Amino acid sequence: MRSVLLRELKQNMKLLLIWTLAVGGMGFYCILLYQSMQGEMKEMADMFSNMGAFSDAFGMSTLSIATLPGFFATEVGTIHGLGSGMFAALVSIGILSKEEDRHTGEFLLALPLSRNKVVTAKALCVLVMLVIFTVVCGLFYLGGIACLDAEFSGSDLFTYLVRQFLMNAEIAGICFLISAISSRIKMGLGLGLAMMFYAFDLIGRVVPDLKDYLFIGPYSYANASEIFSGEDTPVASLCLAATLLAVSIIGAYACYNRRDLQS
Repeated sequence: MRSVLLRELKQNMKLLLIWTLAVGGMGFYCILLYQSMQGEMKEMADMFSNMGAFSDAFGMSTLSIATLPGFFATEVGTIHGLGSGMFAALVSIGILSKEEDRHTGEFLLALPLSRNKVVTAKALCVLVMLVIFTVVCGLFYLGGIACLDAEFSGSDLFTYLVRQFLMNAEIAGICFLISAISSRIKMGLGLGLAMMFYAFDLIGRVVPDLKDYLFIGPYSYANASEIFSGEDTPVASLCLAATLLAVSIIGAYACYNRRDLQS
């Protein structure tokens, strides 16, 4: 099992490096931009907070972009939320199905490993990559905040990153199940799911009739503006996320064990 895990980590290291540097680096740059734009932001804060649905969608009606937490929530929160969701989908959508799609199934079938151990090793690979991605991006953001020497709640940042990690794990779990079912790498489907979840949350914060159903999507409990404005923890959303993650992982084991794998 260890050999499979190391093999997967090695194969996905380039993907991890590119996405971590891209998302974390963009977030770091946005934080540094705050200092140069601080004067203009004070003049624009009132205007942005009164733009109706647009302000609600990006949290500018509850947080002032003239403050660093508000700027972080609206700018960095958008970059990290969408970027991390897409990364989670890319990592997991083909990690099981690629053996058939690339005709490398003989490698796995020749190893003295059960299918359960193969699935476990690949699931651990996804988990490790999500942890590294979240930690490195968090260090980028802490570095940017330290450069500004501005007032910022470390506990809110930690809460945000933890919820983002759970959101990414939920998206990865759903894509992991799809990978266990499919014999082809559904890259477009994975990216489409991540973007669809993001769009559903964005539209749901604008359309009143959809607000009661936001808890269904993974972005509902990881919204930066809600976390940094101190809103109550969405217990129902978190419970649903944990349930969907568990069902997805169990389903992946069941489907992969029953499939007739082709080399």
